[in-house]
Amino acid sequence: MDVPAHLTHLTGTPITRLDPLGHSHAWTLHRAETADGRTLFVKAHPDGHHTGILTAEAAGLRWLAAAHPDLVPPVIAADPHLLVLPWQPPHTPTPAAAETLGRALATLHTDHPDTYGAPWPGYIATLPLDNTPTTGDWAPWYAHRRLAPYLPAAAETLGRDGTRLLERVLDRIHDLAGPPEPPARLHGDLWSGNILWTDHHALLIDPAAHGGHRETDLAMLALFGAPQLDRILAAYQEIAPLNSGWRQRIPLHQLHPLLVHVVLFGGSYRGMLLSAAASALAA
Repeated sequence: MDVPAHLTHLTGTPITRLDPLGHSHAWTLHRAETADGRTLFVKAHPDGHHTGILTAEAAGLRWLAAAHPDLVPPVIAADPHLLVLPWQPPHTPTPAAAETLGRALATLHTDHPDTYGAPWPGYIATLPLDNTPTTGDWAPWYAHRRLAPYLPAAAETLGRDGTRLLERVLDRIHDLAGPPEPPARLHGDLWSGNILWTDHHALLIDPAAHGGHRETDLAMLALFGAPQLDRILAAYQEIAPLNSGWRQRIPLHQLHPLLVHVVLFGGSYRGMLLSAAASALAA
């Protein structure tokens, strides 16, 4: 695919400059300048595999924006091969920006979709994400839509004992899930690398958006560490206090992203996954 030509076609504006920014998974990243003076961020996915990834990401950004338009960048254009967003120069996270993010995230989570899942086929990185809209309790949905689908691909890395440990979590999911909560509008892949800190606030990028349990987004923030996390959580609690025991349930909510990492990257994440599973069962 000729990225400049396709980008010109998609935006309706000639591209005067296109700078490569590297790549991530199966796509490449670019900074573009247009003839009408705009600077754009472009994610390009030119090959014929996983053609739903960028359309799913665009759908997720728009779905999140419907509840909180200031929390995500607007989608300028998107198709199966390109996703175009405004260019946002990064800044150092400040305490004020972290508190604003915490309150905004709480507000997002208090918007309750009718179902778990989403109205489009999902992806997390290059892996399909089962977004089949589902009613009922969160616990079986999490077990059957977010954990069980990845166990077969992870089984060789986990070994028999490791796989059985995850199966014990599935068997006890109702006991481990905590108090019932309605579906919340989630980012779905909220590690620190998917927070873009701007001059006054933070934007959430690269979502795997869906209706899920709000503790999942917070557990993902904690998984690899986020700047100013204590301030984010304190501001969140001001708007939407969490149920008791939420800290003990963090490992349960981290099992899905860790399973995804094992499938994508192999044994380097095996120890983290099994430790989280053991902690979830102990809680």
